[in-house]
Amino acid sequence: MRTSPEASACSDANRPTVSVLANCLGRYDEFAPLPGLDAHFQCVWTNAIPRDHFGPVAVVPDGCVDLLWKDGRLVVVGPDIVAASPELGGGTTVLGIRFRPGAALRWLRTPMSTLVGQAVELADVWDRDVARELSLRIGEAPTIERQAAVLQQQLLNQLPELERPAQDAGAIFAAMASGSDAIAGRISSLVDRLDISERTLRRRSHDYFGYGPKTLDRILRFQNFLSLVRAQGKQRMAGLAYEAGYADQAHLGREIQTLCGMTAGSFVRQISG
Repeated sequence: MRTSPEASACSDANRPTVSVLANCLGRYDEFAPLPGLDAHFQCVWTNAIPRDHFGPVAVVPDGCVDLLWKDGRLVVVGPDIVAASPELGGGTTVLGIRFRPGAALRWLRTPMSTLVGQAVELADVWDRDVARELSLRIGEAPTIERQAAVLQQQLLNQLPELERPAQDAGAIFAAMASGSDAIAGRISSLVDRLDISERTLRRRSHDYFGYGPKTLDRILRFQNFLSLVRAQGKQRMAGLAYEAGYADQAHLGREIQTLCGMTAGSFVRQISG
């Protein structure tokens, strides 16, 4: 199990030290979930690790929660504040399904604040019998494609017992992801639009995402930069930093070092390469 408590997330002891980004290693693919699941899950994904790889990889924070099938186990990976560094053996193929904002709370019936920086067995936070049956069925599937199909079909079977994700979760996530104006203004607008207090907004954000709106904003600004690099490459770093919402290129460099444990140059070369 990996842990990264929010209170100490920025200390040197908790900063990641690996320098290989997970979805830049081997083959990473995403595809849409089955109809019916799309209200609860963003995507299904696989990551095939090269056979000659050895050691940990860096999985950067994205404000999301995933359910993984890896090494014959179903694991819930909670939200991160700094990059996680799981060990992935050479030749491993990881299967994942990513919850939509706020959806994991309804499925797991567990506040995401209790899962920050952790990877826990699904059976520890869900119905044990259902989790074990799901693991058994996935394990019997002969290929990663069949495993993905079995995982989704079994999740579809659980839908009648679940409510759709809370609408305010999507509103909070979208507001923090927009970066359209100062964080204080977006929080104030959310409080008015949702007709709640700032204290309630913070509590709901911790329940849905694991941390408060300001931390979510920081992580989603970083994801915004990551998307810009993928679209535009490594040119105009200062311009990309400004476009993503950073004060300047030095601010961006400090954030990459804190969140990922690597230099801006190393990070950008992997993403754009």
